[in-house]
Amino acid sequence: MNRTALLAIRLGSALSLTLLLTATTLAAEGRDLTFQGDASFGGPHGGQAIQAALVDVARGETIAVETGEVAASADPAFSFVFPGALREGERYAVHYWIDANFGGGSAGQCDPMQHDHQWRVAIEAGAGPVTHTETHDPSTQAAVCDTFR
Repeated sequence: MNRTALLAIRLGSALSLTLLLTATTLAAEGRDLTFQGDASFGGPHGGQAIQAALVDVARGETIAVETGEVAASADPAFSFVFPGALREGERYAVHYWIDANFGGGSAGQCDPMQHDHQWRVAIEAGAGPVTHTETHDPSTQAAVCDTFR
């Protein structure tokens, strides 16, 4: 084999190793989650406070909590970004509640579902960033106040 062929083989091997190391580094880093609610939340909840928590289901741990306000006329009505929080193959959920205080409850406190709307949503972590958009559906509520205590 001549020197040019040997050099090409070495460069090809070095490039392959560099690409493998880069892919391994990216796989070790988390992926972003954008969790949002569409405009259907605006009518019943516009102007109300909302909290969302990203939960590691396997560990039963809250990773991060974000707070905001539901917009009355925007789409999305709310949006939270959890940067670098998802790992491919792991199981996650977003627990969120809106401080509606329908027929009672306390401002700034997660009250039972008859007063504050609450949901639990499974999140699939893939190889890239994830955007999940919810539609307002009170029939799918699940108690999540314990996540925020």
